[in-house]
Amino acid sequence: MSILCGLPILECVYCLGCARWLWQKCLYTAGLESENWGLATAEEFEPVPRLCRLILSVYEDDLRHPLWAPPGGYGINPDWVIVKRTYEETGGCATPYMIYLDHDNVDIVLAIRGLNLAKESDYAVLLDNKLGQTKFDGGYVHNGLLKAAKWIFDAECELLRDLAEMNPDYRLTFAGHSLGAGIVSLIAMYAVQNRDRLGTIERKRIRCFAMAPARCVSLNLAVRYADVISSVVLQDDFLPRTTTALEDVFKSIFCLPCLLCLMCLKDTCTLEENMLKDPRRLYAPGRLYHIVERKPFRIGRFPPVVRTAVPVDRRFEHIVLSCNATSDHTIIWLERESQWAVDLMLEKDRIMEIPAQQRMQRQECLAREHSEEYEAALRRAVALNVPQAAYSPSYGTFAEVEEGESSGSSSRAGSLLSLKRMRVHWDNFIERLFDVDESGRMVFKKSST
Repeated sequence: MSILCGLPILECVYCLGCARWLWQKCLYTAGLESENWGLATAEEFEPVPRLCRLILSVYEDDLRHPLWAPPGGYGINPDWVIVKRTYEETGGCATPYMIYLDHDNVDIVLAIRGLNLAKESDYAVLLDNKLGQTKFDGGYVHNGLLKAAKWIFDAECELLRDLAEMNPDYRLTFAGHSLGAGIVSLIAMYAVQNRDRLGTIERKRIRCFAMAPARCVSLNLAVRYADVISSVVLQDDFLPRTTTALEDVFKSIFCLPCLLCLMCLKDTCTLEENMLKDPRRLYAPGRLYHIVERKPFRIGRFPPVVRTAVPVDRRFEHIVLSCNATSDHTIIWLERESQWAVDLMLEKDRIMEIPAQQRMQRQECLAREHSEEYEAALRRAVALNVPQAAYSPSYGTFAEVEEGESSGSSSRAGSLLSLKRMRVHWDNFIERLFDVDESGRMVFKKSST
């Protein structure tokens, strides 16, 4: 009898939990996650739209006669394509990819396309994972994506080594979208761990751009490789926020209410501290770039703003209830919005008439700022007791730290954040003080009397 009396109470608690979850989801917007991040500059974000077009070109059968080229074309030279692999050549072990020698931008690029909904082999790669199944370099990674990454690296490492040795000034860049983004992230990590197989290439010459990536690495690895991997997320994109195991999502298609109930209970009852302390929980890798183009309770798209940081907490933890959650995941929209953002950054730099010497100084300051932000993220991971997180400045790996270092980590991160805010406030001050005349030069605003 006492059990039957307690059932209404349990039902009320469950309904209140569901109502709280629904209320938070309705008020939650993607811009809240990155509202305190710094603004990206044109120098660091310029490769993104170019690499998006390169990834799009992998979908073409004949690059000399493209069928789906974006406005302005892909911007590549078909003669510089070294290798282009198809599904038949990969045997289903990985999605199609291409190696491109970009002489214009001093780059050796390995680009991988995203998920093909018509290919069972792509689903097999994506669903080949269980929580805590595969360990890598002191953390956990997605099992299927790691297998695909190792397959591509083993197949192409000799070619990449020859290209790197023949072009010692070129950078080795890995780029991918969606499923391919997770694969290139793990290729970059695997390449850093096996640099001897790539000749004499240094860690600083290896970089990775993951467009709309799946959550594929544990938190300690996501922060440790932030100097190598950059993840780009467009507004409400669902995939970097998907915390439910992908195989459970596909299995629950015929019982979607059951899945929503489980997600409701999980989001309501799981504390963020417990999420951070779970060593098996996967995250989007590396430094994050968030393109924000819509505002709450507004209709339409606004000029995109790109924010960047190496966050430890609030790292795209919640799915956004938005009608654009799937369209923001597409590589076409990502290319358009990132190109628009870069054009706005370049236009702003042109109006400000930054001299070449000051531009070089800004690039050096940006590299130093990124390094400090990277170290601050490592220290914050230690302060938050992230599993297997201990700070060391060498090669982005972890080592033991003293207790005093963790106590000063929050102040160091706060000073870095205040520096970024000062830069934003300075830009706003310049906009209030100056106008642009018809010739494009900056002049003082005339006070209205």
